[in-house]
Amino acid sequence: MTYIFLVVELSRCLGGDTVLIICISNRSGSQNSKTVKMQPAAAKWYDRRDSVFVEFCVEDSKDVHVKFDKSKFDFSCLSGTDNVKHQNTVELFGEIDPKDSKYRRTDRSVLCCLRKVEAGKSWPRITKEKTKCNWLSVDFNNWKDWEDDSDEDLSSFDKFSEMMNSMGGDDLPDLDGAEDEHESADSDDDKMPDLE
Repeated sequence: MTYIFLVVELSRCLGGDTVLIICISNRSGSQNSKTVKMQPAAAKWYDRRDSVFVEFCVEDSKDVHVKFDKSKFDFSCLSGTDNVKHQNTVELFGEIDPKDSKYRRTDRSVLCCLRKVEAGKSWPRITKEKTKCNWLSVDFNNWKDWEDDSDEDLSSFDKFSEMMNSMGGDDLPDLDGAEDEHESADSDDDKMPDLE
């Protein structure tokens, strides 16, 4: 009968990465160890009226696991050809509805939609504590300052958009003889002398 011993060690590297070391030894004493590098996945987040979105930027992700709780969520996956293990745990600023929160995996990222319990309340940050996470940043391309938008402003914007869409491009009014000016010769349109 052969006995196998499994030793698992988690250690923190200087760069902040977590390394999982798995050491397997059998009864004869020979050992085989494998190092699996664990690191947090880079992520961007943005706030909306009833949801918060977090996009984990991991390409070619496999074994994606997302667990939503009321006050936190956990994300883990393997990525790339090296099977780098990513793991993130986020203690959230506010509460979310775990049943309505969802995620979607693409080849380039994993997008999580966290449904807020209190819709209409803005989150100044995504984390509970006011700490800087080096792997987390604000997604300014998708950020929208929706707090200042009132329903009246939105409806007037919708009316303006509708009006612009209904206008045709061929029915533009004459701009006070703009074509006449275009046809007239301008003083700086004279022929240039030949260069010597």
